[in-house]
Amino acid sequence: MGRSFPAIPDHLVSWMEEQPVFFVASAPLGVDGHVNVSPKGGDSFRVTGPNSVAYLDFTGSGAETIAHTRENGRLTVMFTSFGAKPNIVRLFGRGRPVLPGDDGFDELAGRFPPNPGTRSVVTLDVAEVTTSCGYSIPRMELIGPRSTLDDWAERKGPDGLADYRRQKNQTSIDGLPALAD
Repeated sequence: MGRSFPAIPDHLVSWMEEQPVFFVASAPLGVDGHVNVSPKGGDSFRVTGPNSVAYLDFTGSGAETIAHTRENGRLTVMFTSFGAKPNIVRLFGRGRPVLPGDDGFDELAGRFPPNPGTRSVVTLDVAEVTTSCGYSIPRMELIGPRSTLDDWAERKGPDGLADYRRQKNQTSIDGLPALAD
């Protein structure tokens, strides 16, 4: 059943990096704010140390995780197995968006395949790792990745993506600054 670890156990590193989907959860400090849970996919997650991870953050219709981590840093990353062996892993800690032009962005982004829609790299300083059984999670088979977001980003091009981010990613749905200067 469930276990807790102060750092990422070696046996979970490759398992997490192999999962085709993971979820990130964040929330603003205000009690009326929206709790956000976002699915993430593709080759976009890396363990960078025993207590640190990073993932590519792609341009999307919102920028909740960026806004929330800029405000308070609270972030949870969750993985679940849809394969034969059930497993759920949660990483709790303090997140931080690293934007293009920020110190460390190029080194972090260089750990991933290039992607035209990359908006930032989100890092997480992991304070606790928990596992749980996942016995109720259904088994599913992966058909394959989607190219929809990559195709969209390619069509937009760098200038179109910059315009889109200015229009859609300046603040969270609660009005917190995300990509706003």
